[in-house]
Amino acid sequence: METYEAQSYDLAVIGAGHAGVEAALAAARLGVSTVLFTISLDSLANMPCNPSIGGTAKGHLVREIDALGGQMGKAADATFIQSRMLNRGKGPAVHSLRVQTDRQRYHIYMKKVVEQQENLDLKQAEIVEIRAAGGKIQSVVTHLGAVHRVKAAILCTGTFLRGRIFVGDVSYESGPDGLHASSRLSESLMALGIPLRRFKTGTPARVHRSSIDFSQLEPQEGDSPITPFSFETRGELQNRAICHIAYTNEATHEVIRQNIHRSPLYGGKIEGIGPRYCPSIEDKVVRFSDKPRHQIFVEPMGLDTEEIYLQGMSSSLPEDVQLAFYRTVKGFENIKIMRSAYAIEYDSVDPLSLKPSLEFKSVEGLYGAGQFNGTSGYEEAAAQGLVAGINAARFCLGQEPVILGRSSSYIGTLIDDLVTKGCSDPYRMMTSRSEYRLLLRQDNADARLTPLGHEIGLISDERYQKFLHKQQLIEKEVARLEATTVPPSPALNDLLVSRETSPISTGFKLGELIRRPQVSYKDLEPFDPQRPDLPAAVAEEVEILLKYEGYIKKQQLEVEQMQRLETKLLPEDADYASITGLRLEAAEKLGKVRPRSIGQATRISGVSPADISVLLIWLEHRQKGGTADD
Repeated sequence: METYEAQSYDLAVIGAGHAGVEAALAAARLGVSTVLFTISLDSLANMPCNPSIGGTAKGHLVREIDALGGQMGKAADATFIQSRMLNRGKGPAVHSLRVQTDRQRYHIYMKKVVEQQENLDLKQAEIVEIRAAGGKIQSVVTHLGAVHRVKAAILCTGTFLRGRIFVGDVSYESGPDGLHASSRLSESLMALGIPLRRFKTGTPARVHRSSIDFSQLEPQEGDSPITPFSFETRGELQNRAICHIAYTNEATHEVIRQNIHRSPLYGGKIEGIGPRYCPSIEDKVVRFSDKPRHQIFVEPMGLDTEEIYLQGMSSSLPEDVQLAFYRTVKGFENIKIMRSAYAIEYDSVDPLSLKPSLEFKSVEGLYGAGQFNGTSGYEEAAAQGLVAGINAARFCLGQEPVILGRSSSYIGTLIDDLVTKGCSDPYRMMTSRSEYRLLLRQDNADARLTPLGHEIGLISDERYQKFLHKQQLIEKEVARLEATTVPPSPALNDLLVSRETSPISTGFKLGELIRRPQVSYKDLEPFDPQRPDLPAAVAEEVEILLKYEGYIKKQQLEVEQMQRLETKLLPEDADYASITGLRLEAAEKLGKVRPRSIGQATRISGVSPADISVLLIWLEHRQKGGTADD
């Protein structure tokens, strides 16, 4: 292929899915000349699977993206058709916002934002080669032979790298949604020594709305009032669609069991490893054979389409089998498939080859983000894209990378898990992955990350001042409630007894009453005449800070203890094999991961507390001027 010298940029972002869009926008907003490449302009920020944003733990990620200055939360607020807060019956640590999104409008919204962004060019082209010299990236090459010299590049290839679709015994090279795969870039990456492996994911069929008998399904209404994703969203938000729930049954499971031999997943045709926490329907039937039914979430794809998405029913079984098992479901007897379910297999990287900044250890200036790094989900992709975009921009500007700690965010937890522990199957964020869940709530994402976003340069001064004002309102109200005494009264005691908590006989601080699990901030409003008129988000934060004060302080102490280990930085050139007293397995694992700090070393599988003690002694000795062998 003949090549030619095309325009040079500071940064090239390869792939315009959710990771690529966040990466490109962040870098351009930080003043770095950026080009965003996509195989199709019509698939920018595409949702090839469920058109939804958020969900358990994923909603936390979206709020954190927004708090740092990313775009996903704003896009979700602008294009959602139904919004629900999940897990309201549980504590605030696991409350998670989720919206059903209009797929096409989300794409249109994001494409316009990208097109209007200064310092950012959007190009339809397939990148087929990454060129590097001396361990540093030099340029990227398109399928048409254009050579773009760059200082840095971010790989956000999603499921496109050597993508292969499977439906029964039919398989063919393809990206998601019928787009063509990227088949040549993998060879270039492997030539650079980047370790690739095969992962797999899947998606359910899309069916025609008119072929469903909704009277046989359970309706699932949205919330009122609606909580937005973005801390900047103002105005009234409205639900414009209703979702539904259906259920599989024994007849469904029998059709699947009778045809399991026709599944490429069980026939050995699919080599890639699929997501553990989002299995196909045939996987559910085999693995959970004791369950009489499985939920199906019946969700619209948008306001201007008749396509309906059947969440929970992904499959790689043949098309005729899909139609047969769908029609066993109550309400689906006459269902018409518009897009068949399929599995897709693709190349991804071993994330242990990445630094916490998401830069490759072996190629300076080259970064990875999204499903390419071994994750699943739009939210996980966008979070990594934002961090990779920030750090690639800072690399181009000669600045130190931003490393988010586990105690700061779910984004920090996600990245630390990837680069420290790796992943043997597509990684999905869950609240259980964080040891600091009560500190990392979605409601306080701005308190945790907006100061950093402002420092980096993605949060405007105007937005930062509004954030500071909100924090002042919270602090002032907490102090007022701690200092305000409410006298006993028949009405107050009737309330307390009705909430199944003890009445009071003397004056009580309002803060102490709110700390009672049975009593809410709102309950006490009639007995608090001096209460200011506060925004709902401020009132929510005040109540959580008071009610969970003891637990929050306990977790903050745990964070402080761990931070002492995080500040003990390990040298990048450490020869772990030469450290006396370190077990062979630990030396091998440490040499592979090359942890940034003692804290990160403690989270590596195969590194014991005894190994950490040896490392601490060795590090202290080295800092005093000793050698590794002393």
